Amino acid sequence: MSNALDRLDLSPARTHRNLAPARLIEIAVARGEGRLASNGGLVCTTGDRTGRSPKDKFLEDSAGIHDKIGWGGFNIPISPEKFEVATEIATKHLNSRKDVFVFEGFVGADPKHRLGARVVTEQAWHALFIRTLFIPQGSAAAGKDSVWKHDWTILNAGTRRLTADEAKALGVPGPVAILQSLEKKTVIILGTEYAGEMKKSLFYAMNFDMPEVGVFPMHCSCNVSKSDPSNVALFFGLSGTGKTTLSADPERALIGDDEHGWTDRGVFNFEGGCYAKCIKLSKTGEPQIWDAIKFGSVLENVVIDEATRVPDYDSDKLAENSRATYPLDYIDGAIIPSVAGHPKNVIFLTADAYGVMPPISKLTPEQAMYYFINGYTSKLAGTELGVKEPQPNFSACFGGPFLPRPAMVYAQMLADKVKKHGSNVWLLNTGWSGGVYGVGKRFKLAYTRAFVRAILDGSLAKVKCTPDPIFGLPIPNEVPGVPWRMLRPRNMWADGAAYDAKARQLAADFRKNDQKFQMTDAVRNAGPKG
Repeated sequence: MSNALDRLDLSPARTHRNLAPARLIEIAVARGEGRLASNGGLVCTTGDRTGRSPKDKFLEDSAGIHDKIGWGGFNIPISPEKFEVATEIATKHLNSRKDVFVFEGFVGADPKHRLGARVVTEQAWHALFIRTLFIPQGSAAAGKDSVWKHDWTILNAGTRRLTADEAKALGVPGPVAILQSLEKKTVIILGTEYAGEMKKSLFYAMNFDMPEVGVFPMHCSCNVSKSDPSNVALFFGLSGTGKTTLSADPERALIGDDEHGWTDRGVFNFEGGCYAKCIKLSKTGEPQIWDAIKFGSVLENVVIDEATRVPDYDSDKLAENSRATYPLDYIDGAIIPSVAGHPKNVIFLTADAYGVMPPISKLTPEQAMYYFINGYTSKLAGTELGVKEPQPNFSACFGGPFLPRPAMVYAQMLADKVKKHGSNVWLLNTGWSGGVYGVGKRFKLAYTRAFVRAILDGSLAKVKCTPDPIFGLPIPNEVPGVPWRMLRPRNMWADGAAYDAKARQLAADFRKNDQKFQMTDAVRNAGPKG
């Protein structure tokens, strides 16, 4: 590790190590970091950064990892010398604080494939956040005989914004910088209090480390039938496309809502908690998530009534990307430790802001690889800095910002796993129908759930399909509980010619994007027909 990191003062006199949630909440409230909502959640705000800042994320370009990285896009290099300077800034800042909070626990529910993480924060609520999302030592998720070993370190100095001179010296665009070293196994956070940066940095670490041991790391949620442990499902998608909502199903047991690995034995959760979007949250629409928000959970950028302290989940006054984090066992019937068998069904969630993609389609093996590599979806409001409304977007493997290696590494791992275990692969549109964003309407959650039920009970795999004339995607001829005309997106547009034009535009966008990747002719030919 770096010399600067070695100078971090973690002496017992100033370090709160692995505090229980109740104590962290007590300190956070006493220091004014947060308030308790009427449902018991700790309400905290993150300042001007209410989503991730991918353009402020940098990866140390060191000799040991250089040739393994898919440089460009979200993988922005920074020199080892500058990484050391940033580490020195964070270390000095944390050493200047009266005290710090340390979480030491695990990333990964499978003991064979887990990393030991040490997270150092200056705020109690950040320590609570990371404790809810990862796996504390001594917990049921960790296992009573688990032994913690230090692999990764996060230094969260989020209140320390870079000066203009410091930013210039580091070669970064502004006062915020999130820097990661895959060789030193260290993350430095400066200038942003958005807690999700900690979570995604460790996911990035797993996405680099796991392929080395033959584990396929995935940006997906996972659940399993309560009556049939072989009926496992994965839901891939970017933030806000439905991973958490669709995996929190009262009829099925939750494995996890965001990050998993697929081994030769099955699937395991990287995390020990969930990070759910709160905007428009309702008890009737998402009862399991509603009930999971209680004492020990964190409400991030959620508005509460000053007098009653009741959360207003409909308000986007602080952020469209309001969030709740809670331990996995706050979901009734969740599987602890969070491991499962091989998935029968793999579902790609695409939030199409153009309103032209079919609502549901069953993919051939070649189509599965094509649509996974391209990862078409939309960035939804608030999930990243500057995103104010849905923006059509291609995100490789439905997780581009979190993939250090070239996208084809992960795409090939998916293809190999699906082929070996005979998984069905589906493309589910959770976006818009009847027109582009602002004209059409987003698919009702009731219809989306109907698609998922038909997939998971096996009935949809038996339905005859008709290929979409532009995208070539096989569309089922019927789905119980869904009007027939909704299955053909052109039917939902008032102007069929306008639909054709927009669909062909998206098909051309696919073809332009797929040129970034080396793929076989069979896979490339599985894309849109135009």
